[in-house]
Amino acid sequence: MAVAKQKAGVYDKVLECAKSEFLSKGFLDASLRTIAQEADTSTGSIYTRFGDKEGLFRAIAEPVVDQFKAMFRRVQEDFHQLSEEEQRADMGQYTARHQEEMLDYIYDHFDVFRLLLDGAHGTRFSCFLDELVDIEVEYTYKYMEVIGCESVKSGLVTEEFIHIIVTAYFNGMFEVVRHNMDRAAAHRYVKMLNCYHMAGFSTVFDPHP
Repeated sequence: MAVAKQKAGVYDKVLECAKSEFLSKGFLDASLRTIAQEADTSTGSIYTRFGDKEGLFRAIAEPVVDQFKAMFRRVQEDFHQLSEEEQRADMGQYTARHQEEMLDYIYDHFDVFRLLLDGAHGTRFSCFLDELVDIEVEYTYKYMEVIGCESVKSGLVTEEFIHIIVTAYFNGMFEVVRHNMDRAAAHRYVKMLNCYHMAGFSTVFDPHP
């Protein structure tokens, strides 16, 4: 039991020190030797537990990423189980409501999202934002097909265009992390951002000459 507790303590300490090092220097410039020294262990111990530096980064980021993406997909899937009438009637409120939940999740794991946005270059997590955009584009296009969107039928609006505006939206949303906003300010910011983008999307869903 004592050995197990000691190992658990080292594991958690390494993760804590690694997060600090990755936040300070980014993945590529982070030093396993520095992490080991700060955690009062050896680089060999880190290799044994995590495999390599990317394995260590993955141990910090992957659980949060997987849960967030699963949450995001579930929100999308639940919406697309609704009837066409329900989707039309509730789309704006549904989006706003679940954005609040996702934003709270981001703030519950704030340092990990800082890593994902600005410290993940050199890892597979550097494309995290692009993966979210791809999911949103997929389901936005589904919604537009469900409502028989004329701009899609006519070819005026394409997936490439939807990708551009969704990318702009997600980059804006995650600026709250990059600007280190407090949670309350972030909720105000994202609420305003949602209103702004919903107004823009209305010109795509129901375009006028």
